[in-house]
Amino acid sequence: MKDFLSIIDCPAELLAELLELSASLKSLYKGGGNDLCLSGKTLAMLFEKPSLRTRISFHLAMTDLGGGAIYVKPEDIGGIGKREPVKDMARVFSRYVDGIMARTFEHGTVTELAEFATVPVINALTDWSHPCQAMADVLTIREHCGRIEGVRLAYVGDGNNVARSLAFACGKLGMRLIVASPAGYELDAETIEKVNQMAADSVRQTNEPGEAVAQADVIYTDTWVSMGQEDEKQKRQADFAGFQVNAGLVKAAPADVKIMHCLPAKRGFEITDEVTEMPNSIIYDQSENRLHFQRALLKKLMS
Repeated sequence: MKDFLSIIDCPAELLAELLELSASLKSLYKGGGNDLCLSGKTLAMLFEKPSLRTRISFHLAMTDLGGGAIYVKPEDIGGIGKREPVKDMARVFSRYVDGIMARTFEHGTVTELAEFATVPVINALTDWSHPCQAMADVLTIREHCGRIEGVRLAYVGDGNNVARSLAFACGKLGMRLIVASPAGYELDAETIEKVNQMAADSVRQTNEPGEAVAQADVIYTDTWVSMGQEDEKQKRQADFAGFQVNAGLVKAAPADVKIMHCLPAKRGFEITDEVTEMPNSIIYDQSENRLHFQRALLKKLMS
């Protein structure tokens, strides 16, 4: 394993290994221990999109493992792929650091970095994929449901990068996903077909949120307006009317259903304040688990 770009590229056995390592390191650090396996090593963190969880969790994960991290904003380097080609950046960074983490708009940016870098490259988010988030989500589901195999996940909202990464995770790890989206915002048919070829009946699309949550172990939602879509804000808010995760929708699900959101949340739009604060919300546990999964990923790739 040189890079971590998309869940679809990773064998199920490797994903399971990363989950076990995440849980082990979480227990170690919660108990006051440490593992300084990355002592003397440095991670370059390239950002085209701003972030709270990604930046802090990766920085802390490197520090926890004894290494260091360098935060690189677009303006620091004249833009990723603008002042100089991505392939040149990849080669130069490879001479300076031991790993590259990139949070970009285009998925092609991280794949080109990985092609030309000689150090590990991690996809911390692209418009196509958000694998670190989805794996932290799976870790959280396992903690709260006591299992992964057979868990029924209802994703209510835009068929975006998060939905796609969750679909890939479901296909690899034996979960079932129903995506409920308004017409025109569904998860793409290619992703659904690819996942279902890998594991039959893993993913299904509907336009009815109530149908999606009826037998769900977990209800998951995400913002209706992602970064780069601000010009579509009013149209999207109108189109997604009826797809809010609110008390009424939660009542249509089993009583013990868990609530998830990858954050940041626009309360009063895709999710209500009431649901966010419900006792069965595990939103902040999944946020915390970004740190624990990424600590394991860095150890696996860079130690």
